[in-house]
Amino acid sequence: MRVLNWIKSEKVLYYPGCLTKGVLKDEFENYKEIFNRLGIDFVLLSDKEVCCGLPVLNAGYKKDVKKLIKKNLKIFKEKGIDKIITNCPSCLHTFKNVYPKLIREWDIPVEHATVVILRALKKKGWECNKAIKDREAVAYHDPCHLGRYCKIYNEPREIIEILGRKIVESRFNKEKALCCGGGGGVRANFEKLAKNIANERIKSFDGNVKKIISPCGLCYANLKSASDKSTEFSTFVLGKLRGGKK
Repeated sequence: MRVLNWIKSEKVLYYPGCLTKGVLKDEFENYKEIFNRLGIDFVLLSDKEVCCGLPVLNAGYKKDVKKLIKKNLKIFKEKGIDKIITNCPSCLHTFKNVYPKLIREWDIPVEHATVVILRALKKKGWECNKAIKDREAVAYHDPCHLGRYCKIYNEPREIIEILGRKIVESRFNKEKALCCGGGGGVRANFEKLAKNIANERIKSFDGNVKKIISPCGLCYANLKSASDKSTEFSTFVLGKLRGGKK
């Protein structure tokens, strides 16, 4: 974790979300290393922050969600958090779109990790070189919460291109992208159904692509149940950063 930039007096929290912190621990470490390599200052609150509350809201417990929101807000304010970065599309959607509707005191801006990473890459002079021959063909899967809910489509694609890959688009992409099948409690409660949906999503991509990259941990995991091509975004990015500009 980098030392905070006190000159700018902005305290930025990296909020990984429950899935990343509790299950996808390698990816959690990936994002921390990516931020450090790119000079992105951040702090962690370890176990002090609680769940963003989206699973609770989806289950119908609106009052309990408000309790979680107030608890998170109190912790963030006590720790002097000015801004939040999260790699979880569901957490992004919750902080950005749900919290302001349920509690008027919420005033902390939030950005997705892909937006922050792209900005840092450009600041360091990384640019897409489409003149490179034989760039490996990959696919990009749009997570529902990142795309349709938060309108982030281009930033992760641009990062993939900057890091030397050529994206072959599915005809079901961006706002028309097919769901991975894992969200909304489907994977947790109907594993076979979730895997069947993942299989259909895999079929929608060009069969020649080497990787199917997604910046959503749940999408990555559910698509992985149907294909070894499924690649989590931070794993791809960190691999390229470790290799340097090529």
